[in-house]
Amino acid sequence: MVLATFARRLEPTPEALLEAFRGGAVGALSRAISWAENGHDDVDSVLDALFPAIGQAWRTGFTGPPGAGKSTLVDALVGRYAGDRRSTALLAVDPSSPFSGGALLGDRIRMNQRVLDQGVFVRSMASRGSLGGLARASETACDLLDAFGFQEILVETVGVGQAEVDIAAATDTTVVVLTPASGDGIQAMKAGLMEVADLYVINKADLGPAAALAGEIEAMLDLRDPSRPRPPVLTCSALKGKGLAELVEALDRIRLRDRDSGAMQGRRQRRALSRVRRRIGETLRHRLWTEHGWEQLARQALADGKRPDRVAFDLLQNWWESGPFGQPAPANPAQKPASSPGPSRKQGNG
Repeated sequence: MVLATFARRLEPTPEALLEAFRGGAVGALSRAISWAENGHDDVDSVLDALFPAIGQAWRTGFTGPPGAGKSTLVDALVGRYAGDRRSTALLAVDPSSPFSGGALLGDRIRMNQRVLDQGVFVRSMASRGSLGGLARASETACDLLDAFGFQEILVETVGVGQAEVDIAAATDTTVVVLTPASGDGIQAMKAGLMEVADLYVINKADLGPAAALAGEIEAMLDLRDPSRPRPPVLTCSALKGKGLAELVEALDRIRLRDRDSGAMQGRRQRRALSRVRRRIGETLRHRLWTEHGWEQLARQALADGKRPDRVAFDLLQNWWESGPFGQPAPANPAQKPASSPGPSRKQGNG
């Protein structure tokens, strides 16, 4: 009955969704990810129930400039994992249509063959204007894929260049994909995107001087802090299947190293803390800007000729002095508010 509910595409209750999800219904997984994307009212209760099952999967992110062949490389890697009978999920973040908000050129279209492989799940997700290469719901979708039981979760980002560094905070391993034919030698000498890699892959090695670019990257790595793990630099041709075995081996070595050294636990703790901080910031910005009318106040202050930085400071100062958390604010913002007393034991019916 539960599976039939999903087959008819009816909106399930959270209880029905959880039952089907835990029973291995792929439709329930897809629906849960859609709930996360759309901010469904019940998605938090579903995530709370599934949270104890999260933490077993390994999340590998793939980023790099457009045209580097990330999709082809990830598609080939999914095929290798499927051949090794590793259950694998691919989350591909695509640019959003400015008209519909949906994903353009979704990777599900380019990877129709992969979805037929046993134990493979492919989901395309629109960035919806989010910067940093990921969609806002990407990490939540990874949590759901993790809880569903996938061993490998691959995340392919939009491909926006050096600003695309959010992937390093969202995954356990970050792969930067480059190509010798797109001017990446210059990019290799810059900070930003090149700083987030746990592994470099020079794809399309059959089309250009891959060895020269590999040498430039190695020279750049010589200037880094020697106490940091040195990222491997690999060359491959995903289209021809060359170098894929070496990529799988390198990824497995990084995983074992980080698990044994404790780096994995540290990164996951930082990832969780970053999500808490980001969620607080997003929620406060939305509520203050819209529900509390800060946008209108800012417009008026700017129309009166105030400097933008002064407008922001005054809004924050007035908000703090009014007691943003429902109680008088301390004189010093660094001072913690006094805890409110609990209910008296003399009150109540007991």
